[in-house]
Amino acid sequence: MNRGPFLINCSQSLRYMKTALYGILPLFLLLFLPGIFVSQKHQNLNTNITKRSFASEKKNGDNPYYIIISKKNYELKVYDDLGWYATYPCVFGSNDLSDKLMEGDKRTPEGQFRVVLKKNAKWAYELLLDYPNQQSVEKFRQRKARGVIPGNARIGGGIAIHATRPQEEWTVDYYQNWTDGCISLKYSEAKDLYSYIPVGTPVTITK
Repeated sequence: MNRGPFLINCSQSLRYMKTALYGILPLFLLLFLPGIFVSQKHQNLNTNITKRSFASEKKNGDNPYYIIISKKNYELKVYDDLGWYATYPCVFGSNDLSDKLMEGDKRTPEGQFRVVLKKNAKWAYELLLDYPNQQSVEKFRQRKARGVIPGNARIGGGIAIHATRPQEEWTVDYYQNWTDGCISLKYSEAKDLYSYIPVGTPVTITK
């Protein structure tokens, strides 16, 4: 039996397959390997503040600002009378990013709050929020009634927007949730936010 043409055809087919493989392999590496080996949540994205070049002017002492914090996006956004003004990357407490249930769970509460105090103490450039407010207390009572949390649980407090330590801004770059439930910005960017956000500013925290 003559196998010559068969072997030649096989050899040619293998060459074609190798050529195709070498052509596809670089494209595969480019498209898929970054997603396989690097988790976006833990890579350094060099996150920094983005900001409009000017802010609306305060009139007669009025406060034009309000803040919206998105836990899933790791962002604190500031708005004024003209619309979006600035975006700051931020991190939180618990990694599951769910709503705060009780004292000690390290979760960041969701809801409508206000800045009630500005201080530069243990955590520099701190904007203290009015947690627990009436909305928070009502949710806490309902969860106790449903048995979601223990009957002896306490609601907690001391939730604030504050800075990292000066040498630990990397925690925000790498999305490291490290607080006890507070919202943490980079040290330099928390200083910027602190410089113009007054007491009374509304703050909404969402999932």
